[in-house]
Amino acid sequence: MSDITQPKVKSSGSAAVKKPSSGETHVVFNQPTGLDPFNAYDGDQALQHWVKTFQGDWHKDAMSYYGERVGSDLFEAGFTANKYKPEFKSHSRFGERIDQVDFHSAYHLLMETAIEAGHHSLPWTQKKMGAHVARAAIEYMHSQADPGSGCPLTMTFASVPAIAHQTNIAEHWLSKITANIYDPRNVPFYEKKGLTIGMAMTEKQGGSDVRANTTVATAIAQSGPGETYELVGHKWFCSAPMCDGFLVLAYTGSKEQGLSCFLLPRWRPDGNKNQMYIQRIKDKMGNISNASSEVEYRGAFAWMIGEEGRGVRTIIEMVSMTRFDCMVGSSSIMRQALAQAVHHTSGRAVFGKNLHDQPLMQNVLADLAIESEAALAISMRIAHSLDVLQQDNVPADVAEQESKFSRVATAIGKYWICKRAAQFTYECMECIGGVGVVEDNILPRLYRESPINAIWEGSGNVQCLDVLRAMQKDPTVLDAFMNELKKGLGTYPVFDQYLQTLSLEFKDPDSIEFRARSVVEKLALAWQASTLIQFGDKSVAFGYVHSRLNHYGGYYYGTLPKEVDVKFIIERARTK
Repeated sequence: MSDITQPKVKSSGSAAVKKPSSGETHVVFNQPTGLDPFNAYDGDQALQHWVKTFQGDWHKDAMSYYGERVGSDLFEAGFTANKYKPEFKSHSRFGERIDQVDFHSAYHLLMETAIEAGHHSLPWTQKKMGAHVARAAIEYMHSQADPGSGCPLTMTFASVPAIAHQTNIAEHWLSKITANIYDPRNVPFYEKKGLTIGMAMTEKQGGSDVRANTTVATAIAQSGPGETYELVGHKWFCSAPMCDGFLVLAYTGSKEQGLSCFLLPRWRPDGNKNQMYIQRIKDKMGNISNASSEVEYRGAFAWMIGEEGRGVRTIIEMVSMTRFDCMVGSSSIMRQALAQAVHHTSGRAVFGKNLHDQPLMQNVLADLAIESEAALAISMRIAHSLDVLQQDNVPADVAEQESKFSRVATAIGKYWICKRAAQFTYECMECIGGVGVVEDNILPRLYRESPINAIWEGSGNVQCLDVLRAMQKDPTVLDAFMNELKKGLGTYPVFDQYLQTLSLEFKDPDSIEFRARSVVEKLALAWQASTLIQFGDKSVAFGYVHSRLNHYGGYYYGTLPKEVDVKFIIERARTK
């Protein structure tokens, strides 16, 4: 059972403690209630602020409903889906090879509810300003119940721009991919009204270096975009292997020719099982509800998507979208950990005083709240950028600025937020104390989940090198990013000085790869500060700038300067 079912026994304060009844050794007191139930939208002041700031609040009624579900039945489903792991069945009881993964009904509830809410499709079906922001808010809430089921949802969402490159395939697949219908049956894609999409790129010998892949694709008849191929090879990571189709990379010729992108369906168009064989389900430390597998292709049927030899370019938009979702997902983990820490400490007294009235605990909680909101802020800023780029009537100069800005901002945000999540979650566990490490509580699951996004979709070094490559290929992307940062000038001298010093980091290009992490971290800090200054609450912005940019703060949380309004910030973070 999760902690939301814990008895609602409140602290007795200074009241006399009644004697235990016969047969009991003690009366339980000074224990907080569980956070039961909660509304992940209506109860989150910061989320509402950033959704409204970036024009997504036209969807607030639907988000409020989803927030209520996240804080009740979906929250419970998250515990259950992680308790009962996906099970791989290679063969049916009659000896037929089926390569099927069975999930608990709680997982299907999470998937069905999310898909009905448009977690996987909202910006593609409602192309209005704020749609990416609203969809990011849905993901942000959903991942607080269960990050694992978010994997197939984000891959389905991110597949749309890639598949759209191939019109003859897109006309048969996209309407079903974007449909708000969840159909988990193991049947051919053409028998369904709603489809999910996975992705399989990395191989044993290469990992993030997909150029080291060895999977080979051979044309069945004609070659080229939209044509059919057979693939032979393997994939080291294939998440959500029960998806209806998978975007994969393979060589059609020499490595000099480049990788090509393919859509590989789980069932062949002739109704036979495709020659995709699951080798095993990986036993992961986190992300338990999601099945991550190793697969082999033994003549698997697939369609080429996009130009031959340009597969990385075709799939890069999908990768960019999934990296953005890693930002949102890690921000979500931080938010749920913070919500639990704030709620628990508000209902517990130590040393004769409520934890919320202890100055040092106030410093820690406010520091955590600032970090959480800063992560959400830049995630929503990227969502806003995606919205701008999707509009038809945006001036060319604005579109160019947003395109170049988001090119590097996504990698910077993915690096920074995903890395911060693990230390952040641990600190929230420490706020709760011993109960925080007990599996009845959600914090242990969040802690095991917290490193996942930092590793998947390109680890920290990959993100930093991607930032450098983008800047070296087109130096104006750095100008675009710095232009965004400069919008925060003029409010705090500390920020102004920090930005001036930051520009010096690029004066020594010969050593910049060695210094890449340091440079990207400084860019991330400046970006979060600028975003909070421009659009955020003044107390949160003040706290961020005067703790992160002037060397006042320490490595750990709880080192805010005394001028920060910690009580206000904690109250802002409290789940109402």
